Amino acid sequence: MNPRPAPGDRPRPAPPRYAVVVPTVGRPSLRTCLTALARATEAAPPARVVVVHDRPGHDGTVPDLPVPDALRALTTVVAGPGRGPAAARNTGARLAGDAPWIVFLDDDVVPSPDWGDGLARDLAERPGDVAAVAARIDVPLPEGRPPTDAERNTAALATARWITADMAVRRAALDRVGGFDERFRRAFREDADLALRLLDDGWRLAQGTRRTAHPPRQGGRWLPVRQQAGNGDDVLMRRLHGPGWRARADAPGGRLPRHRAITAAGLAALGCALTGHRRAAAVCGALWGAGTAEFTLARVLPGPRTRTEVLDMILTSVAIPPAATWHWLRGLVVHRGALPRTPAADPAGPPTTTPTRPGTRREVTT
Repeated sequence: MNPRPAPGDRPRPAPPRYAVVVPTVGRPSLRTCLTALARATEAAPPARVVVVHDRPGHDGTVPDLPVPDALRALTTVVAGPGRGPAAARNTGARLAGDAPWIVFLDDDVVPSPDWGDGLARDLAERPGDVAAVAARIDVPLPEGRPPTDAERNTAALATARWITADMAVRRAALDRVGGFDERFRRAFREDADLALRLLDDGWRLAQGTRRTAHPPRQGGRWLPVRQQAGNGDDVLMRRLHGPGWRARADAPGGRLPRHRAITAAGLAALGCALTGHRRAAAVCGALWGAGTAEFTLARVLPGPRTRTEVLDMILTSVAIPPAATWHWLRGLVVHRGALPRTPAADPAGPPTTTPTRPGTRREVTT
């Protein structure tokens, strides 16, 4: 006689066939990511794992990567094209076999111990018009002190909607919209672009239950300045999806208008000083100083206010506004003729849905 299931027990759904694609630049975090993936999927391993090393040697070879023994027989390691994570993910997707789902993981995330069971629940019996299922991202922050500026920036991923740190995408949907747009060369906005194209093609997006940790990024003092390159990607998003793209993608606006104003004030102060207009130079310089001070305080006050953190915030708060403005201007030039991609003309699209019109809110299931 079979025992009755205990009250509250949830039957484990049949695991779907899926492949995993991990783009990497060879960071040490890859070992932690793959080790956690192996442990989490021991009961129902993926059909294939494709690791795309996007910084191959000059001869196209890749170094020996730390693939756990449990995944070695399932894993293919290939050289990426060196054009950023969007192109690397497309390379991995082409080699991922015929599994109906592809799970994209970043090389710096850590799947939870029950990630495999959560993925099975997330994908089991999904309607055919659900194109993607996002994981829930946890960002472990230090206890006993306020988070630093870098830690707060990473913590924002916990509330972001459609980041490919851990995103399961239906192969038919990915093929239908042509994969990731390789014009996005950084790990920024390529996921939001894919989500909006899927919605516009009539697919739905879902929020899953599996959990994945994303430790705070470590990139040194000047990482916030380098990240301002994303302002050029925002220009491309506007070209492709219209002025309402932020609302549709749940992407809050940043401080670019203030950065442009601060940069303009600084340039005006310099120009006036060089041409002998001292009073105008003083006024513009005061405006630049006030804007820079406000920006610095906005970053210092929520943090731990250590000597190193305060110094980093002062230096980078001076550098960020002109860097942001430069990348925005460069984006206007580089992407001035950018055109939206169109879905493939094949029957792989969602069977009974109506495309979302630009400017409308997305439809999300759980």
